Amino acid sequence: MNRRYCPAMPDDSGSTDMTSRQLPAWRRSTAGAHRWPAAVTVAAVIGLQMVLPDQLVVQPHWLLPALSALLLVTLVLLGPGRAGTEHRHARKVALGLLLVVSAGNAGSAVRLVDGIVNGSVADQAGPLLAAGATIYLTNIVVFSLWYWEFDRGGPTARAAGTAVHPDLLFPQMANPEFAPAEWEPGYVDYLYLAFTNATAFSPTDVMPLKIWAKLTMLLQSVVSLVLVTLVVARAVNILR
Repeated sequence: MNRRYCPAMPDDSGSTDMTSRQLPAWRRSTAGAHRWPAAVTVAAVIGLQMVLPDQLVVQPHWLLPALSALLLVTLVLLGPGRAGTEHRHARKVALGLLLVVSAGNAGSAVRLVDGIVNGSVADQAGPLLAAGATIYLTNIVVFSLWYWEFDRGGPTARAAGTAVHPDLLFPQMANPEFAPAEWEPGYVDYLYLAFTNATAFSPTDVMPLKIWAKLTMLLQSVVSLVLVTLVVARAVNILR
């Protein structure tokens, strides 16, 4: 039998006909998702940004990766556990980290596209494909962090379970019988969303319901399409 979620309605006595334990985990207060998957992924992205060619990054080369690393360490120190126990300044640091990583990758993407168009970037297919793949993968992580930080108000707000309506509709929300009772979206779910949206150039199993989510997924699809088209076309032209 399909156990689709319906909000509890108060009766005449002011109580509800559904206890908080009967609500799905994503609709009630929980300890929240683990933060370490997001932290590990961001650390990997910082490493990827360090190996990009100088002509594709903001100078000095170490500036944005160093700032990102500093913000990441600060964030880990403020909230090393689950999202439900976040320090009151942790979200500000997390958004600062997201902006720095996003700015760094956006700058690299613009430089790469401009270099391909004017013919000043990479006269060898191998380095061009490597740089393009690095920026493409970093772009996936960047958008996964945007989804993670803004879906239903962010990880701490999701842990509180105050948002009645989802911004992003995961399959487990629409069909809870296919998921454990304690399921709630973690960072890997948002990473998968970003990956499939970047490769399919459209939603796959996770549906955007709010305008911000639709526009963000639209932007990611456009950026991914431009990167893949130009990098592959340029590499093929070099090989010919």
